[in-house]
Amino acid sequence: MHKLKILFISSSIVFAVLLTIWMMQPSTETVIQHPITEVADEPVPDFSVYTDVTEKKKAFFSYLRPEVEAQNQFILKQREFIHAIRAKHISNEAISQDQHKELTFLMQEYRVKPNKNLELVFIELLSKVDAVPVELVLVQTANESAWGTSRFARNGYNFFGLWCFNKGCGFVPRRRNDGAAHEVAKFNNLSTAMYSYMRNLNRHAAYKDLRNIRKTQRSNMKQVTAMALTEGLHKYSERGDEYINELQQMIRVNRELMNDEV
Repeated sequence: MHKLKILFISSSIVFAVLLTIWMMQPSTETVIQHPITEVADEPVPDFSVYTDVTEKKKAFFSYLRPEVEAQNQFILKQREFIHAIRAKHISNEAISQDQHKELTFLMQEYRVKPNKNLELVFIELLSKVDAVPVELVLVQTANESAWGTSRFARNGYNFFGLWCFNKGCGFVPRRRNDGAAHEVAKFNNLSTAMYSYMRNLNRHAAYKDLRNIRKTQRSNMKQVTAMALTEGLHKYSERGDEYINELQQMIRVNRELMNDEV
């Protein structure tokens, strides 16, 4: 009877350990498809009806903040997956076929070239797959969409000034230069638009400076701030330094309103 009790306890411990290991395995279900929120495909509110500037800003921030947070949470899950796979690689644990497929997807999604030295792949992925400060997203969207009143925002969820280059992929700008072929991208819902914008910041070569600033702040155990990351957006607009200064002023002026519901 005593031996049976010991055997039962030992079996329970083994089961608990195996369960813990299983629960700690990186989930592949959360790294491929970005979330589509319940209200993502609802019409964009008409922000032009507001006569009070403060109320207009509050409505704008309240509309976009949940989507920013939802896509950031998804990106952080992608980041957790990369950390988990990296840990398995360091400890010489086998990476499953499914996990390898997910890793390959992330490499393609964030434009990371294959390398025999996987550690270099992980380092580059972790510099790209990371959250974007909410304040930065909110002021950029406000700036690029004229506080949500542009036709690109109202009719195509494009609050970001994102371009596309296939005929019919979006809106033809009224002031497009002769010979230019780009269009302003049109999206089916706010979630896809938001994720596309964040992915653009996280993978496009033009915003490498932004990612390096973020990486440095993380390495130094500092908070990743919107104000600091604006310095990496010189190539987002032809206005360069003027654009950066404008974003920084918007952060200072609107910080209290942006964090009113936090």
